Amino acid sequence: MFLLLKGRFRRHPQGSRAKVVISLNKAKPIARVDERYLSFSIDISVLAGGQWWDGSAGSQKGLGTEKTTPLSLKKGKLDKFTRALAPAYLRVGGSEADNIHYFAAPQGESGALVLTQGMWDDLHRFCARNDLALAFTFKYGLFKRRLHGRWQADEVSKLLAYSSERGQPIAVCELGNELNAYWAFYGLGSQPMASKLAADYDTFIRTVRHLSPHSKVAGPGSAFWPRIGEAIKPITNITPTFLSVLKEPLDIVDWHYYPFQSRRSPVRTRSATLSNVMSPQALKDFDKYLGQLKGWRNLHQPNAVLWTGETGSAQCGGEARLSDRFASSFWWADQLGRGARAGQAVMVRQSLVGGDYGLINRQTLKPNPDFWVSWLWQKLMGREVFEVQSSDESVLAYCHSARKGGKCTLLLINMAATAKAVECRGFGMQKKRFELTADKLTDAKVRINGVKPKFQGGKVKLKDFPSLARQEQLKPYSINFWCFLL
Repeated sequence: MFLLLKGRFRRHPQGSRAKVVISLNKAKPIARVDERYLSFSIDISVLAGGQWWDGSAGSQKGLGTEKTTPLSLKKGKLDKFTRALAPAYLRVGGSEADNIHYFAAPQGESGALVLTQGMWDDLHRFCARNDLALAFTFKYGLFKRRLHGRWQADEVSKLLAYSSERGQPIAVCELGNELNAYWAFYGLGSQPMASKLAADYDTFIRTVRHLSPHSKVAGPGSAFWPRIGEAIKPITNITPTFLSVLKEPLDIVDWHYYPFQSRRSPVRTRSATLSNVMSPQALKDFDKYLGQLKGWRNLHQPNAVLWTGETGSAQCGGEARLSDRFASSFWWADQLGRGARAGQAVMVRQSLVGGDYGLINRQTLKPNPDFWVSWLWQKLMGREVFEVQSSDESVLAYCHSARKGGKCTLLLINMAATAKAVECRGFGMQKKRFELTADKLTDAKVRINGVKPKFQGGKVKLKDFPSLARQEQLKPYSINFWCFLL
């Protein structure tokens, strides 16, 4: 067995190993996820070249302090990695979605952030090449509080009309980014009250229905913080009132959630440290706040599905040398399983590329450890969710139908520093297993079945990894996908 010591593994006597019982109720699925359940984002700041986290030591008004160069979406290496995670939704949003201009800046406004026509067209080509459905956060704007409730759709209408004329599909439309956090980004005078925001959202929904009738509408995308939820009442706790007074129906009720905060964050309710990230207890807030959101949805928007519209390991760009290391993969694997089990349709990861929390390193265009969790999930976890229980709090268990019919896949996350003997009850014959490990939690490199994963000829396949002998045991600090015949 092992103990955690500064991110390394230290051997411990074998005698204390306990058997973990994993029980499956296979009578019927308890939930069904979207075929694009595991999805991801590219922040508008990265796409258009705004204020971003790479190289930033702190934050300013919710943004990174460093100006970045626009991300190129031309055909290249990024396509290869993105396609490996398809199909997915690609959300383009982020804090600067509310002060960006479309195609050109107003006359006399120098230094403004602009999403150019070329960037927009390249974005749609990127989505088409890689089986991505675009989810776009439209501009709410930084206007005076006395004008809230009277939002004008002019800029949004022009962009929607442009895309409609050119056959550029927008799968999901959202208005504004984390509108319950305007007070923190732009001052108390900028914070829209829930009833005023609902009036503006009604205008937005009618605009989308008219100009892009095939698009779905998501909202309100409120930010929830670990330990405190929507935080300060009545300033930020806007979601229940917003949903109750909204007149137009939503297709998607969504929220944003980060379980930890990086050192760049000016306020930290749970810091991104190795001990916090590896604490199973710290992951439970997700259930609590999603449960609240589900209750409000059921009461006010019963026909809408639930999404986590933005999530990452740590707010404000992720935590350096942690969010891009193996330790982060445990949170990510758990939240994927946890969200599906709770009946959520889609999980949008911040981000595909950019920041310490990127699935892909922007500078090197090499996959980070969380990429390989995502890849295994996409290959092995199907849409039907089954009820499964673990007798050990340090072994987290989730079960889905397999990608191919007639099988199920069991996700077992061992967050303990000790090996775990496992007894599976209610499962059929174990066929294959895939085991994600690293030499230490702070490693940037991982192994699948003992082999470092890599793309060969532009692809990587499950059969590239050696088969493991059937074994009812989990290695310390390991993420495991076990495939069974039901």
